[in-house]
Amino acid sequence: MAAVLRDQDTAMAQSAVVCHIDRRADRLLTDSRFAAWVRTMARATAGRDLLARRLTEWTLLNTIELGRPWVSEELTAAAGWCRRTAITRQVATSPDALRLLAVHGRPRRVRNAASHRLRHPEQTR
Repeated sequence: MAAVLRDQDTAMAQSAVVCHIDRRADRLLTDSRFAAWVRTMARATAGRDLLARRLTEWTLLNTIELGRPWVSEELTAAAGWCRRTAITRQVATSPDALRLLAVHGRPRRVRNAASHRLRHPEQTR
């Protein structure tokens, strides 16, 4: 991770790390090791706002997936990838999160997908 982030092409380095974060977080999302992994990644990526935000949004998804209390404004203000992921996860998504996104999600595609998941909870995209 450190070697990748030292690359002179900052955009490419951060893109590679985002891909790694996304793959790993997706696998660990409901795993008991998730929080420790996020702490480790936060230390390794310190000072990089894009990567910190990505970890924060994955932590929000973890909170929602585990049924813990979460703040609706965080989800509606989250990046598009995060809102789409909240809708399309293959594991059970919080009905409260789906209802929020069905009404307040942006763009319309997110609202429509959330509405569809609420009407057809047995289907995932």
